[in-house]
Amino acid sequence: MTTQTSKESPKKAGSAYSTTSERAATGKAARALLPRSRHGDWAPATDRPDPLAILEAQETTRVPELVPIRHGRMAASAFAFFRGAAAVMASDLAPEPRSGLNVQLCGDAHLVNFGGFGAPDRDLVFDVNDFDETHPGPFEWDLKRLTASFEVAGRDRGLERTQREQAVSWATRAYREAIRDFAAMPMLDIWYSRLDLPGIERRWGAEAGGQAIRNLQRTAAKAETKNNLKAFSKLTRVDDGEIRFVSDPPLLVPVSELFSGLEATRVEEAIAQSLRRYRHTLADDRRHLFDRYRFVDLARKVVGVGSVGTRCWVALLLGQDETDPLFLQVKEAEASVLESFVSKSQFANHGQRVVEGQRLMQAASDIMLGWDTVEGADGVNRDFYMRQLWDWKVSASVETMTPEIFRVYAQICGWTMARAHARSGDATAIGAYVGSGDAFDKALVRFASAYAEQNDLDHRALVEAIASGRMQATTGI
Repeated sequence: MTTQTSKESPKKAGSAYSTTSERAATGKAARALLPRSRHGDWAPATDRPDPLAILEAQETTRVPELVPIRHGRMAASAFAFFRGAAAVMASDLAPEPRSGLNVQLCGDAHLVNFGGFGAPDRDLVFDVNDFDETHPGPFEWDLKRLTASFEVAGRDRGLERTQREQAVSWATRAYREAIRDFAAMPMLDIWYSRLDLPGIERRWGAEAGGQAIRNLQRTAAKAETKNNLKAFSKLTRVDDGEIRFVSDPPLLVPVSELFSGLEATRVEEAIAQSLRRYRHTLADDRRHLFDRYRFVDLARKVVGVGSVGTRCWVALLLGQDETDPLFLQVKEAEASVLESFVSKSQFANHGQRVVEGQRLMQAASDIMLGWDTVEGADGVNRDFYMRQLWDWKVSASVETMTPEIFRVYAQICGWTMARAHARSGDATAIGAYVGSGDAFDKALVRFASAYAEQNDLDHRALVEAIASGRMQATTGI
């Protein structure tokens, strides 16, 4: 009697199950639809929309007085523009042929949107850490944004062409090799896979060198101090015996300074009510934990580059006393920049879209991650998601990276992206598509260079629009 392994067992009648061989064949068949070399042939469409018009369209729903800060931050450098131009790149990728191999996309997978944070078991882990644009779509869109970010950032850093190409090539290779490794792993092992400091040392320590690893260890130790108590000491003050947020306009503005007395009370109560509803999006044990805190104060906070102008609040809650603070970021979630080019979100609330996408892609997520709808001072209901403000968060300092560390960091990001995609997509099909050779790597090197050229032109257009008065900018903030 002959037995078959579960991986190669025949497809059941009426079942969506496919064997490993069938899934690999799907990936290889996708090469006929979109040859791997074709990914490197990017050029702007003849009817390409004005990138500044895309940015302006986004800003129609944003806080008007904050929009010039967004322009100022994006104008600072070509890489700063790239960080804020996820909508522009989505528009550029949309007309291109697609692999048809879909995953849960980050949607804004540039190199600064990876970093370290505290997992629930209090291990410092490295992962994708920004999901405002998360949405299902073709796997290559995330990888193209990631590799282009290394080319653009490398140019800003003054790295030589060969150094930039090496970083892009190694990021793609790390993704390609990792996705093929994940294809051979049991599903639970993929789900449990995560990257922490010992894992980074084990995989890339020899290439990074001893000094780089020691710097990483110091950074990790410092990250553990970036917590609620640190936020409490930097962001709050005591006023007439009451703990309140400090005033640092326009970056941090207490609600009492943004609105008149009655309006401020209304906004504060709307957030407080939202937090009471948000608790129902938490797991039961975390809901029990959240219920032990009381709402104290609220302030508007400016964060990021591309996100500037969206409504972002930070709420202060206290547990037992002032030595037991909890800071929640309450951040507006609009439709993903990918949605109009792929499919409508399955979630009625975009805060839930962000949360569900984050939980699907990350190996470990913030225990306070949840969502709700909040009524603004203008009476408009908007979607929000909530998470802890600081929880051992640390980001890479591109400005201080040597070319060698830049290349190693590219590999770390490539591996991490593959792990995130393997959780939601078909790693076997994607692995078969990208293959064991370097054809896909070479194509993305060409793509990254071509797209960086376009990004330089778009950045220059923004600078000129500011100089001409078409767009207002506030710099140095």
